[in-house]
Amino acid sequence: MTSMPTPEIWFLTGSQSLYGPETLDQVASQSQGIVQRLVEVGDLPVDVVWKPVLMDAASIHRQMLDANSDPACVGVVAWMHTFSPAKMWIAGLDALQKPLLHLHTQAGMELPWSTIDMDFMNLNQAAHGDREFGYIQSRLGVLRKTVAGHVDSPVVGKRIAQWVRAALGRHELRSLKLARFGDNMRDVAVTEGDKVEAQRRFGVSVNTYGVNDLVAVVDAVGDDDIDKLVTEYADTYRVAPELLPAGERHESLRYGARIELGMRSFLAEGGFNAFTTNFEDLGGLRQLPGLAVQRLMADGYGFGGEGDWKTSVLLRAVKVMGEGLPGGTSFMEDYTYHLVPGQEKILGAHMLEVCPTITSKTASLEIHPLAIGGREDPVRLRFTADPGRAVVAGLSDLGDRFRLTVNDIDVVEPDEDLPKLPVACAVWEPRPSLSTSAESWLMAGAPHHTVLSKAVGVDILEDFAQMTGVEMVVIDDDTTTRSFQRELRWNAAYHRLAEGI
Repeated sequence: MTSMPTPEIWFLTGSQSLYGPETLDQVASQSQGIVQRLVEVGDLPVDVVWKPVLMDAASIHRQMLDANSDPACVGVVAWMHTFSPAKMWIAGLDALQKPLLHLHTQAGMELPWSTIDMDFMNLNQAAHGDREFGYIQSRLGVLRKTVAGHVDSPVVGKRIAQWVRAALGRHELRSLKLARFGDNMRDVAVTEGDKVEAQRRFGVSVNTYGVNDLVAVVDAVGDDDIDKLVTEYADTYRVAPELLPAGERHESLRYGARIELGMRSFLAEGGFNAFTTNFEDLGGLRQLPGLAVQRLMADGYGFGGEGDWKTSVLLRAVKVMGEGLPGGTSFMEDYTYHLVPGQEKILGAHMLEVCPTITSKTASLEIHPLAIGGREDPVRLRFTADPGRAVVAGLSDLGDRFRLTVNDIDVVEPDEDLPKLPVACAVWEPRPSLSTSAESWLMAGAPHHTVLSKAVGVDILEDFAQMTGVEMVVIDDDTTTRSFQRELRWNAAYHRLAEGI
């Protein structure tokens, strides 16, 4: 996969020159100490880079331009250690194009009550300086996250880490290239969307490639490479006997391996970190890619079925945001319901393409018929998602804006075994209930393809939505259909006003 330089968050400290060199040396030292503590307790998936204390408009503006142009910088944390007159920050904040977190903190957690004098007060006045900074951000309409508290607080560290992960997702999309193998499924509305607006809003470049361009790469894969990959399959999964070297369907597994190797080569050569397929447009492929897609998703690629590039974009972003966190993330689809009163559940699956990162069990590698697509029986991994707290999220194009709809869910074990279900699946109970969840999801115009994540939760997605300027609505324990409908109406008014005439 294509990768970026080691990501960084820049830590900016505001002050002013009138305090004198001795006080400013203390400001610098204490802000470096905050950075050190942030690194030690924040569990951040990035490097934190301390920048010299900012004391005038020109240096602030230059710093923001440098942040914009540095490909490693994914966001900026700002703290006004002392009083930093906010008119100095206008040009810099107006120029900043990276996500901003306003950290409202101070060097020490406790006040030294018995020794406080005016020297201490002048040095430790973030309560003063950050209010000035908060005002100018609001006056300019700057999108930012505000976190108040000492960096030694686990809550503060967690909130900053969540924001950092959202910034990583946003940063990934700024340069994401997505390959669509074929077009959308015919006559389907929700998988359509404005690719020009997506590039303006997120930065992602979405382009279509003929399936037979992929087929040429697939057909060129060498037998030695296929042998190695088939051996890897046998070492990693429980392979069905008929797919083993002596089995009658072994050639189908080899062709599945050929597809994976060809796809990997095509995506790597083109610098693509996300892609789509469509069972209606398979060109010369003998199988619908199943195993290949599952394994590519497990390695972090974004994917959407039936040409659904918006879900592929979202999946790639969530994969990046959740890297290193437990739980996994997958392409998903609400498929069918269990509607027994008091036991309501959703069975989610897809034709083949569910990511194995959402299970801790060893997946079974099998082959079964596929009733659509008109091709040979495809190989696929089969498993059931582990139980636990999760979200499902869907990105839809409303014409004048993108909407991210998120539902808090609890993944559960199926009530019984599913011996005849030939695909991987997840079973979940949506919050607050299936009826309220489904009614709200439908009112939101949210898609049937989703991203299910046990690694990334509502808080990270909320930061991500704010950074990208996307409307986000949440269905959780507090949701009622009445309040949700009102929220949709208020959001519509806000976003139309915010866009202007």
